[in-house]
Order: sequence, then C-alpha cells, then structure tokens
Amino acid sequence: MPSKSNVDMLQKVSNSLEASQGVFVVDYHGLSVKETQEVRRALRNAGAEMKVYKNNIVKLALENAGLPSLDDALTGTCAYVFFEKDPVDAAKVIKEESEKLKKMEFVGAIADGKALSAEEAKAYADLPNRDQLMGMLAGLISGFARDIARCVNEVPAGLARSINAVSEQKQAA
Repeated sequence: MPSKSNVDMLQKVSNSLEASQGVFVVDYHGLSVKETQEVRRALRNAGAEMKVYKNNIVKLALENAGLPSLDDALTGTCAYVFFEKDPVDAAKVIKEESEKLKKMEFVGAIADGKALSAEEAKAYADLPNRDQLMGMLAGLISGFARDIARCVNEVPAGLARSINAVSEQKQAA
C-alpha cells in the first residue's frame, strides 16, 4: 500500500503533466537554495515551472499519462521543468542558467510527444523562439510582396520607356 504522501505527489506530477506541453529534465546537483530560487524565477518569466519530485513517481506518472518513458534520464538529482507553451523559451533559460552557474545540465526531455536525449533537449535552446520565427516569417512575406510590387510596377514603366524611346526616334528623324 503506497503512502499518502506518494499518492499526493503522483497526483501533483500528473496535474503538472496535464497542464504542460512537455517537460525538461535537468540535473541540479550542487545548486544552493538561492541559486534554485533564481532559476525558478527566470523559468517562471519564460512560462515554465521547475519542480522536484521523486524519480520513481515521475516514471509512474509518465506511464499513467501515456507519455514516452525517460527511464535512462531519471536517475540522480533531477528537477523537472514543465513548460506551458513554447519549449524554446524554457530551454533557453535552462541553458543560460546552466552556463552561468556551471552546476546544472540537461538530462532529457519530452517535447512534442517524443522523448528526447540530453543533446536533443539542449538543441531546443539554439532554436529561435515563436516571436523570432514570426518576425522572420513576416520579413519573408514582406520581401516577396516588395518583389512582386516591383515586378508589377516595372511592366508599365518599361512600356512607357519604350514608347518614349520610339517617339524620340521619330522626332529625331
């Protein structure tokens, strides 16, 4: 018979998994309480939340939710970063904080319904976030629209130049 605290923790993990789009698993061994608070604050600003749960309970919650298993990643001192919307924002914060503190690293992740290795999870931090992608897309659309307008404008302008050249030739003759 499982203890009440473990049942409650399983429910909390399940609720976090349901409310999020995915989760990054990080090894936070060696972080002080103050450093952990700073990381949590930075993650909160990015729309993510860092929690510490027992690894066995997380394995069970993943299995109950029908999500991929992270058995290899769930060893040692793991913290779980649940992100609500954009995994890139959360990954960027984790990468920045791990480079700053030198005490934290990616262990694995679940994003887009797939289990990711530490390297794949780290690669998310190098991608542009949603706002940057939208800006890039707007720039591309703007460029195409500008090129089309230039082409459409060039047809009558070329015709006008041709007519002008012909009329100048006739006047000169």
